[in-house]
Amino acid sequence: MNILDTAHAVAHDYDGGCESLAPHIGMSAAVLRSKVNPNTDTHKLTLQDVIRITEATNDDRVLEAWAQSRGYALNKVPDAEHCSDAAVLELMAKTWETNGEIGKEVNRTFEDGVVERHEVARVKDRIFDHIRTLFGLHSRMEGMVEEKR
Repeated sequence: MNILDTAHAVAHDYDGGCESLAPHIGMSAAVLRSKVNPNTDTHKLTLQDVIRITEATNDDRVLEAWAQSRGYALNKVPDAEHCSDAAVLELMAKTWETNGEIGKEVNRTFEDGVVERHEVARVKDRIFDHIRTLFGLHSRMEGMVEEKR
């Protein structure tokens, strides 16, 4: 998904939509709706708008879409106090799940013998999900490191 479509989804997916989100970021609902509408040329999202929306919604999808469009995978670094063996086990299970999702999407792509662009995009999305999960596992383990004295 591209960044502008993602910003639109974030604003509209917020509980109460643009009407509820707009006061938290200091603008009217009508202006926010126009700014997040990718088909509107009269209002444009600024970087400051995107930052305010991300902070108010606690939704990192725009950041993730931007990173992915640039060929990066985001990795949220966990707090060291939330690191545990159970958390690592949970992340391992998630990596197996996301790996399986890649396989499912590849199978769906080849079912009809024709590879289409939207199918390749879905495979790429599953790959990025898996990469993010793997980096999350790595970060969780980094948070558990105890230096020997």
